Formats: sequence, structure tokens, C-alpha cells
Amino acid sequence: RGGAAMGARALWALLAALRAGWCLLPQSGYLHPDEFFQAPEVMAGDILNLQVFYPWEFLSSFPCRTVVFPLMTSGVTYWAIKSLQQLDICSSCINSYTLLVSPRLLFTIFSFILDYSVYRLAPFWEADLWKALVLLAGSYVTLVFYTRTFTNTLEGLLFALLMVLVSSRKSGGSSVEPTSSPLIGVITTAGFFNRPTFLAFALMPLLYWAGLIVDSQGSIKTVINHFLKLILCACFTAIVFITADTFYFTSVSLDNLYSINKGSLFDVIAQLHEKMVVTPFNFLSYNLNPHNLALHGSHPRITHFTVNGIMLFGILHVLAIGAGFKILKNYVHQLIRVKSCYRGLSGLLVHSEGNPTLLLFYFVPLAFLSLFSHQEPRFLVPLILPLVLFSASQDRAVKWKHLIIIFNLLGAFLFGCLHQGGLIPCLFHLEQLIHSPAPSNHPRHYTLLFAHTYMPPRFLLNIKKTDVHVQVIDMAGSGEETLCQTIQQQASDFTCSDCHIFVIVPGTVRATIAKCGVSFKNETVVFPHLSMEDPPQMSILSSRNWRSQLGLYILQLDRDQ
Repeated sequence: RGGAAMGARALWALLAALRAGWCLLPQSGYLHPDEFFQAPEVMAGDILNLQVFYPWEFLSSFPCRTVVFPLMTSGVTYWAIKSLQQLDICSSCINSYTLLVSPRLLFTIFSFILDYSVYRLAPFWEADLWKALVLLAGSYVTLVFYTRTFTNTLEGLLFALLMVLVSSRKSGGSSVEPTSSPLIGVITTAGFFNRPTFLAFALMPLLYWAGLIVDSQGSIKTVINHFLKLILCACFTAIVFITADTFYFTSVSLDNLYSINKGSLFDVIAQLHEKMVVTPFNFLSYNLNPHNLALHGSHPRITHFTVNGIMLFGILHVLAIGAGFKILKNYVHQLIRVKSCYRGLSGLLVHSEGNPTLLLFYFVPLAFLSLFSHQEPRFLVPLILPLVLFSASQDRAVKWKHLIIIFNLLGAFLFGCLHQGGLIPCLFHLEQLIHSPAPSNHPRHYTLLFAHTYMPPRFLLNIKKTDVHVQVIDMAGSGEETLCQTIQQQASDFTCSDCHIFVIVPGTVRATIAKCGVSFKNETVVFPHLSMEDPPQMSILSSRNWRSQLGLYILQLDRDQ
């Protein structure tokens, strides 16, 4: 057993090194536009003064995202590399590589909060520590999703910290740690401002914590004291977030406040109240409208249970469902026999066979998220912690280890390398091309036309807002007629003498571009690139020309022709 533990420790260390190394490599897979447009893109525009595309969530007319976490993550890293460049410590610190990797590296460091949480929680929930750590570190969800700048990643980290706090006991006793109440209030509120869906994840930990408080405290005064600490700290945290968002999204500034009559505190309060921004309420107002959700895609309510859970966690999700049905069946049999008795919330849940509390920590958030029609796999990313703890108890996952390894290898390759995998290297290539020295004193003009790719993050081109010589056109999934018409218009525009026009399309759309009646003088292919919106044809994939379907083409328009 000692040898197996040593082997598991070595494997965890290897997987942890892989997590950090793959982040620095960097990963080329592009999971979803939100990994860029909900933090790095916005902060690059604000702090580094780069040309960016501000998403609708960050428009001051109806802001739906707090700016606090983007500032604390991408904002901090961009401020650091900007300072290094200004101090001449690093003359070329700001480039596409550092713009991509620096925020990801911070998130990768933060991801080890998950490992720490497993270390703290495994003994408490009777899970095998090193098996749980290997399951966590070896999951492609940890390797790929938790090293990206998603709000879902932060949601998962806050959920992990909340689980640690509610599962903490005094050494040698059963009562809850007295310091946990204020921290629980802070984390719950911060999670709510990051993503209001955090309440779905926080519900079971908070109920469990409340049950422990009531069961372990003899005095009603002590119980009330715990809840008051939580509420006060939650209110204070909310005030901090609201104040920061109000200053960011409105015209309120310190200068504005000082300009008001200094003796009139009520005027200052009135101005702040009038322009107060509460982003979670705007988020809920938008997402509770079925019409708005339909714009982002509608899915059957069982998508999380039947598709997304399996896509992220594979056999672990299936095993959890099986265990859940078994526990439910046993509980129903107990009710039929009328032999069950009340033992208190925490006693009933913790001491039942198989730790069903962990299953509730997993399935209750999943059930709440399933109430909404828009269901994406990344919404379930925070659930990896209770799932690996449950799977590492009673050797549930051991006999499936070969299937788990194959599943995570395929997931890491698909989402870490292949999925939209040509777009980031393409932007790296274009950034170098744009910033290469011009042969004459006249600046060159570049038009970059993207079609049938995910939204290109403009900040990776490293173009200052004052630079008007680069134009980015995102055609998204435009049809053949619209696409060809736009390309022909660009080809026939002779008002610019030194213009370079590039068309960027996946290999599956290359044949469509050939029908547009224009010629290209340079063709660069970035491999691999898989577009699930324009999937490759199986007949071509099985031929010698298969690479053409799994590449991203950078085509330079020949305007002379």
C-alpha cells in the first residue's frame, strides 16, 4: 500500500507539472469566446490601450458582469507586464504570447486551490486522498478548463473554498470553526457577483453548514451570532463590489465626488445611489427572459444530465448517477418499511452509506442549472470537486481506470489542441506580420477578414487604439453569397495603394472561397483546426487530402489580379 501511495504522489506531481507546462506551451485549443471576452479582451483595452471588442455584458448601458474579478486577474497581470516594459526591465514584454499566457498562468496557479481542497476534504469525506488527487489532476477538465480565463473557473474555485469552510471542524471536536462564518459570507457574495448561478452551487454547502451549526451549538445566542457574522460580511462584500462596478461603469469618479459640496454628505450618497450598478441583478434580468436565452441557444432540460455531464466527466458522471439511484432506492425501501427516524440534517447525510451528501453537492446544483434552457458543458465545471471526492471513496473508480485514462487523453487532445485550434496560432502569426518593419516610410494597411471561426480576440494582435492601419472584419458564419460579396468588395477597393487583405477560413470552407472569383497570392495553413460548426466531411477525412479539412487557411488576396 505504501508503494502504491508513493506511485500516486509521483503521478500527481507529474500531472501538476503537465498542467503548468501545457499552460506555458501554450494550449492552442479555443473552447469558447467567453474565455477571452469576459476578462482579457476587456482588460487589454482598459489597461494596455489596445484595440479590442467590448462584449455586450460590459457596456455601460446595461452591465451584466462585475469588473472586480477581471481587474484582479487579467488586469493585474497586464498591469505587471506593462510596468515591466515601462521600467525597461523587459523592452518587448507586451506581445501576443504574454497577452495570452500571463492571465492563463495566474489561473493555473489558482487551480491548485482545487488540489488543496482535496487535500483538506478527502479525510473528512472518507475519500482516498491520493486517488482523489490523481483523479482531479488527471481530468482534462482540470488541465484545460481550469487553466483558462473563464468565470466558470473562478466559480469552481470559490465553490471549492466554500466546501472547505463548511467541512472544517475544530480539532478533536464536532463544532464548526468559529472563523468560518465571516469567510462563508464573503465567498458566497463574491461568487454571486462573479456568476449569480453560484447560488445553485452554494445552496447545499450552506444548508449543511446551517445543520452543523444548529446541531453542535447548545446556545441559541451562539447560533444567531454565527448567522449575523455571515450576513454582515456578505453585506460588506456586496457594498465593495457595487462600489467598484459603479465607479467603473458610470461617470462617477473621485474628482466628481470632491467637486460636490464637501459639507453635503447626502449629495454624495444621492449621486452614488442614482448611478448605482448592481451587475448580478442585470444578469438575472437578462437571463430570466426566455427570449434572451434563445439568442444564445436553447437545449432540452435534460442536456446537463444526459450529455454535458458525460462530456466533461465521462464514467464518473455515470457512476454518480448509478450510486444516486441506488441510494434513492434504499431510502424509498426504508420509508415503505417505516423504519427511518430523524437524526438531524448532518447526521442523516454524513453517516449514511456512501456519503450521499457529496452526491447532493453534485446533483442539486446540476438540477438547478437544468431549469434554464441554455445549457453549456462549462457551466458544470465547478462540480468536479464533489465528484472526484465521491469517486475516490470505496474504490468506485479503480476498476474503470483504463477507461478514465483514455477518456481524459481524448478530451485533452480535442479541447486543448484540436477544437478551433488554429485561431490562436493564426493570431500569433498575424501579430508578427503586422508588426514586422515596413520596407518604406509609408505604413501598410491590413484588413483581416475572419469567417466561420469563433470570434477572434483582437487583443492578441497587439494593436494600439491609436493605430488606424489595421481593420478586423468578423463575418462569423455568413453564407456563401454574403461572404463572396464582402471579399469582392475588398478586392475592388483601390483607394489604398499599400493594402494587404487576408481572409481566414477553416479548411471546410476553403472550397466556398474558391468560388468567389478572386485569386490569392499567398496561402498559409495552420494545423490542426477543427470547427464543429463546419465539421469536416468523413469522405475527405478518409482520403489522402484529410489535412486540408483540419486546417485553418490564411489567404492573402492578390489585388493585382
